Amino acid sequence: MPASRRPKARVGLLRDLYASERGATAVEFAMIALPFFALLFSILELGMMFMTATTIEAATVSAARQIRTGQVQTTGTNTTAGFKALVCNGMSWISTADCMANMSIDVRTFPSFAAVTVTPPVKNNQIDQTQLTYDAGSSCDIVLVRAFYPYTLITPLLEPGLPNLGANQRLITTAVAFRNEDWQAEGPPCT
Repeated sequence: MPASRRPKARVGLLRDLYASERGATAVEFAMIALPFFALLFSILELGMMFMTATTIEAATVSAARQIRTGQVQTTGTNTTAGFKALVCNGMSWISTADCMANMSIDVRTFPSFAAVTVTPPVKNNQIDQTQLTYDAGSSCDIVLVRAFYPYTLITPLLEPGLPNLGANQRLITTAVAFRNEDWQAEGPPCT
């Protein structure tokens, strides 16, 4: 090939490469794949976290109903472990062993609803077990039931927006306040 035609051939080849659209879809997908999958997994993670929170809340409300009606106080489940087992048994899709190991329960009685004051039992990014107590009360007592569950985040993008227990954990909390029913039927009805 004569030397005079080589530069034109190179220019033509570059023009053909620039005008070619083969592989454009693969290149575009490669540019958006990482942000797309990060967003997708973040949405799935948030959905799982909200589903866990809803499950814990429903199980806690169901177990607290047994305190309210006096079932817990009159059976052998009137202990922290017994009540925790009631809550964990109400969460069908979370393993009972994982729930029993990680769930923290706080049950307190108060003289009135106005006296109900609570603070999260978190110290040094851990649940401080010394701040938790168990007192299911008796007939007509005002009771506050709280459940705490540390949820471990898998998606690293959510960590900056949801921190409260350290590097990759979020504390899921639920609380139920109620007046126990008059299940002892001794004395005047609850007021």
